[in-house]
Amino acid sequence: MENHASQTEDIQERKHNDEGKPHQQNQVAGGNPSAKNNKKRRKQREVFPFGNYRNYYGYRIGQELDEDPRIKVLKREWFEGKDCLDIGCNSGIITIHIAKKYSCRSMLGVDIDPARISDAYWHLRKFSREHSGSSSTKISKEEVKEKLNASMLIAHAVPGDDKETKKDSSFSKTRNLFDVVSFRQENFVDSRHSYEKQYDTILCLSVAKWIHLNWEDDGLITLFSKVWKLLVPVFLS
Repeated sequence: MENHASQTEDIQERKHNDEGKPHQQNQVAGGNPSAKNNKKRRKQREVFPFGNYRNYYGYRIGQELDEDPRIKVLKREWFEGKDCLDIGCNSGIITIHIAKKYSCRSMLGVDIDPARISDAYWHLRKFSREHSGSSSTKISKEEVKEKLNASMLIAHAVPGDDKETKKDSSFSKTRNLFDVVSFRQENFVDSRHSYEKQYDTILCLSVAKWIHLNWEDDGLITLFSKVWKLLVPVFLS
């Protein structure tokens, strides 16, 4: 009888414990809402394997700086009246600043990330409005989108399908920045796009290390080989 009573008590105790478990699980499942949100945020956190952070250049500006300090070490003669290319232009801030400050004949910015090219055209529209001293610009948002879509089509075009337009060699402050600066989404290392012109100056700022990380030594060799072919030959006397 004592054994039977003991077994009955054990069964009742286990049943009581089992009944308590779902309640405990619900508490854990319900959990702390903030903890669940933090976990969700971590999952949704963007990664930038190519260094294509938003405003990668922008963080250098605004802290008592009117412009990126790297611009101060660039020489005017490298850009004035010249055709220029900016590889890895990100959101286009540096690209536009150089074209505006040093009076480039033309400036093309390319970047691997279409989102950064979209940002670049947004900045171009903003700077163009400020440059003209008007509260409005001739270029509408729809036209900016069209330019972005066109740049995406060129990036995936078959080599030789497009002809790059020649820019007017004369530069004046009355010219709209849209006449000077353009952007295109392109993976410069892997791209099959054939350039129809050469450039007097090519920028590649804070980009080489990301190319090396993603494409290793072959990527760097490809980068410098393409840059060499795209540069206008200069003959020293």
